[in-house]
Amino acid sequence: MTPPDVTPSRGERLLQSHLGTGERADAFYDRQVHAHLTSAMREFIGRQSMVFLSTADSRGHCDATFRAGPPGFVMVLDDGTLAYPEYRGNGVLASAGNITENPHIGLLFMDFTHDHIGLHVNGAARLVTDQDMQTTHPWIPADTAPGRRPVLWTLITIHEAYVHCSKHIPHLEPAPRTLKLARPRPKDADYFPEPAPASLACDARQDREPSSPAHSRSAGPPLTGSREH
Repeated sequence: MTPPDVTPSRGERLLQSHLGTGERADAFYDRQVHAHLTSAMREFIGRQSMVFLSTADSRGHCDATFRAGPPGFVMVLDDGTLAYPEYRGNGVLASAGNITENPHIGLLFMDFTHDHIGLHVNGAARLVTDQDMQTTHPWIPADTAPGRRPVLWTLITIHEAYVHCSKHIPHLEPAPRTLKLARPRPKDADYFPEPAPASLACDARQDREPSSPAHSRSAGPPLTGSREH
């Protein structure tokens, strides 16, 4: 039997039946899936400095992204509620925009360094202002990251939380950002450039090719009926 408020999707059940994994899945639901954060989960989140996020708009178009900050920047307000700050960035606000249309959100916390384990948290999100957050939770520091103040907060009501197994999680060692890169790289905005259209590429090649009398504009039209010997 699954825990209260934690219901497998129809897609999960369909594939479990097709592949014969229903019994294993039921054992996972019973032992690992929780409708709230356990004390160990709360402690785990409190020491994480990054999280992967997934959201979707009202049409179901998905967006996956990444957030980072000081350890514990995703704050556990209680065993059923999380919050993380939104800072001024590129101005797109893709995840926050999705949340205004569709509250469903998924978070994945990963420990690559110590315990090599992950934690999934799925729930419903809503946006609140920094002022409202400070009023409701005055214990939260105003300066949640050095030199940065949130413009919004995302509040998450937890629906389910469960482990991501350690198999295949790579081991990563933290390194200072001042570490010199192996090779210089473009600026962020130029890192993934759009290829030039084929017509422009041809024009560029022609501009680079040395001109010849036959192709020179000053050579006049090609001669007909005669050949130089």
